[in-house]
Amino acid sequence: MATGLHLDRDPALPLRVGLERALREAVRGGRLRPGERLPSSRELAADLGMARNTIADVYAHLVAEGYLVSARGAGTRVAATAGPAVSGPPAPEPDDVRYDLRPGRPDLGLFPQSAWLVATRRALNSGTAAALGYGDVRGPRPARTALAGYLARVRGVVADPDRIVLCSGYRQAVALLAAALRDQGRARVAVESPGLPEVAEMLSQAGLSAVDLPVDVDGVQVAGLDGLDVAAAVVTPAHQFPTGVPLSPSRRVGLLDWAARNDGVVLEDDYDGEFRYDRQPIGALQGLAPERVVYAGSASKTLAPGLRLGWLVVPGGLLDAVVEQKRLADRHSSTLDHLALAELITAGEYDRHVRRARLHYRRRRDELAAALDRPVLGIRAGLHVVLPLPSATAETETLVRLARAGVAVNGLARYGSAGSGLAIGYAAPPQHLWPSALAALMCELGPDVDNPGHQAGGLPGGRGATRNLHAVT
Repeated sequence: MATGLHLDRDPALPLRVGLERALREAVRGGRLRPGERLPSSRELAADLGMARNTIADVYAHLVAEGYLVSARGAGTRVAATAGPAVSGPPAPEPDDVRYDLRPGRPDLGLFPQSAWLVATRRALNSGTAAALGYGDVRGPRPARTALAGYLARVRGVVADPDRIVLCSGYRQAVALLAAALRDQGRARVAVESPGLPEVAEMLSQAGLSAVDLPVDVDGVQVAGLDGLDVAAAVVTPAHQFPTGVPLSPSRRVGLLDWAARNDGVVLEDDYDGEFRYDRQPIGALQGLAPERVVYAGSASKTLAPGLRLGWLVVPGGLLDAVVEQKRLADRHSSTLDHLALAELITAGEYDRHVRRARLHYRRRRDELAAALDRPVLGIRAGLHVVLPLPSATAETETLVRLARAGVAVNGLARYGSAGSGLAIGYAAPPQHLWPSALAALMCELGPDVDNPGHQAGGLPGGRGATRNLHAVT
């Protein structure tokens, strides 16, 4: 266990919250000294009997708050500016959050409850008893057929129902593909930098090595792939996470050319492809090369993450391996929920819901942009914007101010960005709280955001980024 760490296992306190408090107190009290290295997430998880992902999330949260710093290859350490000298009241714990403005979280108040109940009843009434048993590992065929039609019509995906594997959200999709790649002897995978940190964690858990692929104003720098000795790449081409930039046309072509020349695999994470506001949505990359691109999507942003509805559209050369991993993981995902989704799609209710949600989120985006009245990134699509800040210190101080006011946002440091800023979601607060959430955000941002400046290495392009992104809107 980490030096000086005293974990109070209060049964009324979630383990994650208890560990965050214990680490904060150890840093504040000087038991963990600036620069001291913490155990790896794997080591601490084994020591405490907790899930490794929970440890990784706690570390990432404390990095965002400024207590810890993390660098690939150097581990996680206590920040040089942290320690007993930290003064003032502590940032609130997660239970104290009043306004959740973290990215990637939908407004659950929009969930089409009545339509979902009708769809569920139809799925029960139209199905047979066999549909509730152990069926096809890929999921029920009616659900895969409805989804294939929807993805082809809305996202331009070449989707044969036989090549769709239904799964429990995007994280399981990554885990299934990673295990399939590992079993095919592929060892290294390129991941976007900055990007979703959990992707590298999941690849590592499957025994694969994650290699940073820098992002700039045109998306991932695909020209660098040939020098990375990787067999696959995980990308968010329609709306890069977290910067919000789309992959440029020339780089889309370049990425697929790399895959063809190197027998490579591209995992396309289309996490918010339905939410583009000022122009037609950018079609899925998979439609250009269905034998090279694995398409991953879910209903977490369009409906609700609690439903755990996800899917993979898999090239023929990987299908058997992915299906086998799905069989080993959990046999198959929830049949009834995927059949209910199929009923929503077939009845046109899913399209109507997405259109309503798109209008709702566009109004929110417009109100946030008007209130900020300064350059932000990624504003044309998705459920969040990125607000540049002049330094890592400004990012940390702003996060602390917001946390004390009960406003939860994420700093770009969480995503491995060399630049500084905030990823501000505008979807999650229920409508009755949105005006006060926006007011609280603006009250606490402070003067630092008025002069974003220009950081070395670009913003927020991560390692190797060469162009500034302030003008991307």
